[in-house]
Amino acid sequence: MPVVDVVNLEGKKVGQVDLADSVFGAEVNKNLLHEASRWYLAGLRRGTHKTKEKSEVSGAGRKLWRQKGTGRARIGSIRSPLWRHGGTVHGPRPRSYSYDLPKKMLLGALRSALSAKLAEQKLTVVDAWALETHKTKALRTALDKLNAERTALLVATGDNRNLELASRNLDGVKISATNALQPYDVLRHDRLVLSKDAIARLVRALDPQHPSVAAPHVESIAPAAAPKKEAAPKAAAKPAGKKNAAAKKPAAGKGKE
Repeated sequence: MPVVDVVNLEGKKVGQVDLADSVFGAEVNKNLLHEASRWYLAGLRRGTHKTKEKSEVSGAGRKLWRQKGTGRARIGSIRSPLWRHGGTVHGPRPRSYSYDLPKKMLLGALRSALSAKLAEQKLTVVDAWALETHKTKALRTALDKLNAERTALLVATGDNRNLELASRNLDGVKISATNALQPYDVLRHDRLVLSKDAIARLVRALDPQHPSVAAPHVESIAPAAAPKKEAAPKAAAKPAGKKNAAAKKPAAGKGKE
């Protein structure tokens, strides 16, 4: 398990942190890095290129001269692709260049990129991005003390307004959240600077052996008891004397034999 020094923004050592081998010590897969970079760059393309076809360029639709008898080649429209200012055949059309990449490939490429930065000794861990001001000069001074004179990728967690404002005017410096970290950005920048909280989140997200919260088994959950139905009120019993009297009453129209 690699051990990296933790420094503050003054460049002084304040501790150490253990990095997971599965995230920062993985084998560098160049094919995965190429596929992840290609997928990321394809998604950035706007795809707004457009050329006009024969039906979209300006020009009359009449036939310029008759079909036969002139000695010239037959022509049907001034908007023909063979003519100047005519339409373009098979030109580019607006489209999206993005495509789907399996999540396992993207996570594997990110592990390879982080491991490559650690192997090249271009990974720096800071205690926290505790900037007292949003001035660009303060951040530039801190990056110089962290050996980030060239391009640098700053990885932070949470909302850090001072860091965001101070880094947006620096050429070659980019800030990224842990959930938006891309392998292309890691490879593109010379120095990778992460906070301790960012490393903890990356390990939880990228470590395949990290224990996850298991959902309870369906059979272990007892079904909820059905609510008891209230007994219906009993109807009042009719007096027995009237019922017996009605039964003994002879039917109308029947006399004694």
